[in-house]
Amino acid sequence: MYGNNQSPPPGQYPPPHGQYPPQGYPPQQGGQYPPPQQGGHYPPPHSPYPPQQSSPYPPQGQHPPQSNPYYPHQGGYQPPPPLPGQHQGYGAPPPPGPPPGQYGASPLQQYGAPPPQQYGAPPPQQYGAPQYAPPGGGGPPTQPSPGYGPPQIIQWDASPDARALRSAMKGIGTDEKTLIRVLATKDPLQIENIKSTYFRDHSRTLEKDILSETRGWFETGLVAIIRGPLLHDIHLLHSAMDGPGTKEKVLNDVLLGRSNADMKAIKGMYQHTFNRPLETDIKGDLSMKTERHFLIVTGANRAEDSAPVIPQAINQDVTELYRATEGKVGTDEMIVCSILSTRNDNQIRAINHAYEQKFRRRLEDVIRKEFRGHMEEALLYQLRHATDKYMHAAALLEDAMAGLGTKDHLLVSRVVRYHWDQSAMANIKGAYQQRYHKSLASRIKGETSGDYGRLMLACIGERV
Repeated sequence: MYGNNQSPPPGQYPPPHGQYPPQGYPPQQGGQYPPPQQGGHYPPPHSPYPPQQSSPYPPQGQHPPQSNPYYPHQGGYQPPPPLPGQHQGYGAPPPPGPPPGQYGASPLQQYGAPPPQQYGAPPPQQYGAPQYAPPGGGGPPTQPSPGYGPPQIIQWDASPDARALRSAMKGIGTDEKTLIRVLATKDPLQIENIKSTYFRDHSRTLEKDILSETRGWFETGLVAIIRGPLLHDIHLLHSAMDGPGTKEKVLNDVLLGRSNADMKAIKGMYQHTFNRPLETDIKGDLSMKTERHFLIVTGANRAEDSAPVIPQAINQDVTELYRATEGKVGTDEMIVCSILSTRNDNQIRAINHAYEQKFRRRLEDVIRKEFRGHMEEALLYQLRHATDKYMHAAALLEDAMAGLGTKDHLLVSRVVRYHWDQSAMANIKGAYQQRYHKSLASRIKGETSGDYGRLMLACIGERV
């Protein structure tokens, strides 16, 4: 998990005395993908959503420009901007403009304000807002991730790629390099366009042809890409709960830390594909309080990313967490599960810092002491994802490769999940280098081989 249970490097905590900026921590979600037209993305075929009108799209092979100054498309890992008085972590330079957090700072320079052009961000909230936004509220809803929203027709010609794929699999033998070149660098909208064009032009299903022409983990990776983020997620969930035993890490990867919009899309597609509610299968596979924890998660009642960080509410949550764990004999597990499952990432980051400031103990250590098994892993996942999602993703990739043998099913699913956003991938690679003192590419090369290895390297942006 998180760097062998190590804490984040110095500089990742806000300043002492519990002082928060006007809107709390700058959200970590902004700028990773350009805003879609009308909030739409293209899910797999047979979606219950109605199609939208066409929208402009960049030329073939090009991604829309990135605009977030904190997480640029190129370059290494850059953690979220620190709070007033906080040391810059990982060598990040001090921010320009007036001292952060001062009321005289402009909205774009003031800590707590969202980065420029952040999708769905509200105007900056002022310190001391009268009440804490209830879970699920607090401003505009978080938009679906790429591939999880309603269908969107794009103005992009997929015919050349569809022809290249058909030629690569037609006749005797398969041109694996062409499959990698065409599929590993496309975003969810482009993948859906390639699939529909392939069927239209060649009267064949791309996924079936891939299954017929490839084998092993190379096949698994290509199928994951072709299915797209949403359909891949629901097939992962189904396989994790099908048959004896449960793949808990897969459930964690797919369900924890998701926005309400993404969670609703996952539940809707699961019902549409398997003709039963996701919650039914969760109840059949999990038990007791872990089941209740994941039912809270799938309830999609999380505070939206735009919900502010209100110090009074943070202090109340910290007190509740203490009373549910260290402050009593036994543990009230459901209070901890509820708080970490219904607060947004910015609020959880503030809770994590405030708990250590008040009780001189890391919240992560409290969870490890008070919980065991799948619930412990799930709570730590939620906490680490919120406090530093890129470092957490790097640790999850290492977890798939650490020890004897490679956990290939986890490596494939995690690499493919992160590859949909190349800006995030650049930060994950930088975080991996920072923590493990080696490149992610070299680590993957040592754990994989052949076309499988080349596909994984292409997904993380390496030339193969």
